[in-house]
This record gives sequence, C-alpha cells and structure tokens, in this order.
Amino acid sequence: MGRNKRVLFTGGAGKAGRHVIPWLLDRGHRIVNVDLKPLDHSGVDNLRADITDSGQMFNAMTSYAGFDEMEPGTGVPRFDAVVHFAAIPRILIEPDNETFRVNTIGTYNVIEAAVKLGIRKIIIASSETTYGICFADGRADPASLPLDEDYDVDPMDSYGLSKVVNERTARAFQKRSGFDIYALRIGNVIEPHEYATLFPRWFEQPETRRRNAFCYIDARDLGQIVDLCLEKDGLGYQVFNAGNDTNGMNRPTAELAARYFPGVPVTRSMDENEALFSNRKIRQVLGFAEQHDWRRYVAG
Repeated sequence: MGRNKRVLFTGGAGKAGRHVIPWLLDRGHRIVNVDLKPLDHSGVDNLRADITDSGQMFNAMTSYAGFDEMEPGTGVPRFDAVVHFAAIPRILIEPDNETFRVNTIGTYNVIEAAVKLGIRKIIIASSETTYGICFADGRADPASLPLDEDYDVDPMDSYGLSKVVNERTARAFQKRSGFDIYALRIGNVIEPHEYATLFPRWFEQPETRRRNAFCYIDARDLGQIVDLCLEKDGLGYQVFNAGNDTNGMNRPTAELAARYFPGVPVTRSMDENEALFSNRKIRQVLGFAEQHDWRRYVAG
C-alpha cells in the first residue's frame, strides 16, 4: 500500500462522511474535514468553509491542517488528495434550484481548486439517483439491468441531474489536467444502527425499495472504497458504482427483476443474489471485498 496521505475531505460531518473519515484515519491518513459543521471525532482536523465560495475552497486547500504543521517552519504542506462528499443530500430539503446550485457550483469549485493547485487525486460523490429511478415522477423503469457504469444516466430530478453534471465536470477537468478523478455513484448509505431499524420493514414491503433498485452500501464498506480509490493511481477519469455485493433484500435477484421490473431487459447472467446495482467494477478494478453484508446483522 502507498504512503499515508494528507487528505482534504468535504462534507465529513454528513451521513456517509462520518463513517468514511474514521476508516481513513485508521488507515493512517491525515484528514482535514471541510464542512459547515465540524465532525466530532478524535484525530480529524476541522475547517468550516462553504463549497459554493471558490475563494474559500482555494484557501482551504492551502491551509494548515493543525497547529502542529507550523512547527517545521517549511510552510503549508501540500494535500495529496481531495475527497468531495459535501452536498445537499437529496431533493425536498432545499428548493430544487438551490439543490442544483449548491451541488454543481460546489463541485466545480472543489475540483477547480484541486486541479489548479496540482492535487492529482480527486474523488467525488456521485449517486445511484443518476440512473433515474429513485426520484422519478411516477414509476420509471431502467433501460436495462443490471445498472452499471456504462449506463446512459437519465434522471429527471434536480438532485440526480446535479450529480450527472458533476460527473461531466469531473471528466472535463480530468481531460484538462490528466489527473486521476474518480466519481463514486454511491448507493443507499446504511449506517450500522440502521440494519435493525430499516431492513425488517423493507422485507415486509419490498416495493418501497424499488426506487433504489434494492441497493445499499454499508457506510464502513464505503470507507474501504474511498481508501482503495486513494491507493489506485493512473486510472484517469472513472465512474464507480459504490454498492455492496448483493441486493438489500431477502429475495433472489431473478425474482426481484421479474416482479418489480417486468419487461426490463437483463443484459447478462447474474448470481442468485447479485446486486441489480452492480458493483462488479469496484471488485475487479479496485479489489473491493465487502465486509458488511446485511446478513451479518439482520435475521430473515
């Protein structure tokens, strides 16, 4: 594995970030959490800043992590990587135009600052909502299953659209710079305590999970994925589905596809419980090995 990295992480106080950062700290990385609110966790450095302000992003990426970094007298150390998770996390929190503005302009500002400051590894949070099922008006069918990274993503909502734009922003800056910029289409994030509260209810009402294509990503496994992205150099621009190996449902894949997505073409053979939101690419390219299958935590 590579050396420990100095990482600027935006949005670390959010649902995903507050589990990903501890994983990265345990791997030996130095983490500066840039957010509107601090992450109260031992070992993380916090800086309050607004991603929609370009000047603040340039400033944050040229700041000390903590007072200890002043001691050598050699100036501000360079960040090795930027992980950008900060966003309005879904529709129906802010007005649609504000969701779109914060997510797209914020991502542009973060990537631009990182590229222009020569930070050669950038990881951004995209979303499963880009596939257009989650926040569709009415019932939307995907063009095909499983959902993989080559899919022509086509959401109709402001949040999913903002994430598609962010992927294009990432691709443009990668083309300009030649740096590594990876976009993670993050599935429905599950925190450890949520297995007991959510999954039994979902098993009783599977139709409520159709909009997520029955996907989930354990927040701790997401930490592993981010760390693997930090370690894997030279891939240029990449999109990765960040999901667990199997569906978050106690029914086989073929049954889920036939019942909840009737008539949708299935483009390849799939294992009995293989996720319809495919994580095959992160397993093959990054070497992801899930540690938190829901079956470890939920009966049934």
